[in-house]
Formats: sequence, C-alpha cells, structure tokens
Amino acid sequence: MLMPEKPATIMIVDDTPANLQLLETMLVEKSYRVLSFPRADIALKAAMKNPPDLVLLDITMPGMDGYVFCTILKADSRTCETPVIFISGLNETLDKVKAFEVGGVDFISKPFHLEEVQSRLETHLNFRRLRQEVENHNLSLKKQVKEYAQEIISSQMATIFALAKLTESRDDDTGKHIERVQIYCRLLAERLAAKSPYQQEITPDFIENIYLASPLHDIGKVSIADSILLKQGTLTSAEFEVMKTHTLIGSRTLASALETYPQNVFIRTGVTIARSHHERWDGSGYPDRTIGEECSLYARIMAVADVYDALRSKRCYRPAMSHEKTHEMILGGSGTQFDPAIVSAYEEISSEFLRISQQATDWTS
Repeated sequence: MLMPEKPATIMIVDDTPANLQLLETMLVEKSYRVLSFPRADIALKAAMKNPPDLVLLDITMPGMDGYVFCTILKADSRTCETPVIFISGLNETLDKVKAFEVGGVDFISKPFHLEEVQSRLETHLNFRRLRQEVENHNLSLKKQVKEYAQEIISSQMATIFALAKLTESRDDDTGKHIERVQIYCRLLAERLAAKSPYQQEITPDFIENIYLASPLHDIGKVSIADSILLKQGTLTSAEFEVMKTHTLIGSRTLASALETYPQNVFIRTGVTIARSHHERWDGSGYPDRTIGEECSLYARIMAVADVYDALRSKRCYRPAMSHEKTHEMILGGSGTQFDPAIVSAYEEISSEFLRISQQATDWTS
C-alpha cells in the first residue's frame, strides 16, 4: 500500500496581516502546511531550524528586508535549494532584477491574484520535486556504477592474486609471503602518511593501491627455471643475472595487461613495483640502477617490506633469520639500500612487523 504524499510546507513572510491571512487561507484550502511570519528575522530562524519546501516573500519589511532574508537563506547549505517567490508592491525593473540576483525563482506583483499565486507556486514545487527525483536517481546510478566497478575490480584483483599465488606456490618455503608483504606495505604507507616527508604524496588511494598491487612484485618469477629459483646453494653470477630478469619479465607482462585495461590503477602500480622493487637508494640496484627518489615511492616502500619478509622466511639455501637480526640489517641499509625516511617509519612500527610475522607465517623464528 502506497503511503500518502506528505503535504508541502510553505513559508509566508509578509508584514501586512491581510496578505498573510489571505495567502494562508488559500494554501490551507489546498492542503498545504503553512508557516506565516510578519517579520523576516523570525522567519529566517524558523527556516534554518526546519527548512520549508518554498517561501513566499515580501520585500519591504521593518528590520530585515526580503533581499537580505533571501541572500542569507541561499548562502546556507540547509536552505540553499529552497525556492523563493517574491510577492511585492515594488514594480520597478531594478527591484525585480535584484530579486532574481539574490536567488529568487519568481516575482509576483501586488496586488496579486490568488489563482496566479497558486499556479506559480505549484509550478515551482513540481520543478523542485522533479529536480530532487533526478538528483536521487543520479545518486542511485552513481552507487550502482560504483558497486559494479568495484565488482569488476575485485574480480580482476582475484585473478591477479591467483596468478601471484601460483608463482609463490613453486617455492614452498615462502609461506604466506604475499599476504605478509601486503600488510607490511600498508603499515609503512600509513606511517609515512602520518609522519614523513611524503605526507602529501601518500593519500588513501596510494595506500589502497600499494596494498592491492604489492602481490604482483614477483610475478615475473613464474618464468625462472626451477634449477635457479629453487637452487639449494648460492647462485653463480650467470644464474643471478637470470634471476634478476624476473623484474623485467614481470613488469612487461603487467604492461601488456595495462594496454588492455589502461585505466586500471592497480595494474599500473604493479608494473612499477614489479620492475623496481630491487632498486637501491644508492643506485646499485637493478634493473635500472635508479638513485634515491628517481625510483618510485611505491617500489621504495616495497623494497623494505620485501627484504624484511625475505630475511624472516626460511629459504632453500638458509634458515629464517630472527627479528632482531633482520631489524639490524634493515637499519644498517638506511641511506644505501633503503630510503632513510622509510627505514625511520619501519623503525617506529617494527613491533608491528614482528607481530605480523609471527601471526601469518610457517617459517619464521
């Protein structure tokens, strides 16, 4: 059963009692809810407390006039959309122009005809009602589009995450490396956003991007032969050169996906992280030997998170390191391997890294 439509509330502001009585009687007969005020200042307070659906407003009144009333009404976010129809005995063109300049939607000259007032009032109420319906419809559409876009993104990220896990599955010793690195990256980014030289750069979108894209950092390892990826001993120089190609292979693979989905910010971030997470602050990393801030901030954060987890995890060629030893090595790499600002952020939240490594791992000590 449909609920009956709530009657519109009309505010009348006029210092002439006869006008107030005449308009109020007409509107009540038409089933409107009517609020009548002989002074603009009192009416304004009432409008701010409970905004009406429309205002019928005189201009010349003692104290605050109609122009001032309308100007203040339109400047407030609570009442700026309320239509104002001026009803005045001022008939000069300049008076009417000013009424529209301060925000009025219509102007009725006194002496007025009730039929004209009713017709114009209903026209503007219908227009406002239609505008609100359009706005509500647009909000609903925006919500649906956002939900649909999120569904697509979630599906894409699930596929990407599955590919990253497939790469990780080739090395049983890595445990839950992807999940831990995601958390480490987010913790570092959040700390840098709160206190660091990068506060302006690290937005909520930045934090979400690095969290979602970080699983892609080693996706290029899927092309590295088991004889190198799972070698028990130290890699030879030639083998290490092959291992280093996982950064280029991963970034190229993701770049090809980006050509199909050029607006996907997660894949774009993944391209950067996959290519540059082995760069070093001093320029001795690979593959591009970037120095300092030439390397993407995404990759510089990833570098600290990745190295911490790599050192804390058991590998086929060595046991897992303790948190204390890993902590010492991270701090020792400040200014050479790692961005000093990111190391400082790590140092402040290192206890969180320890907690995560203990909760989400099978291979740490």
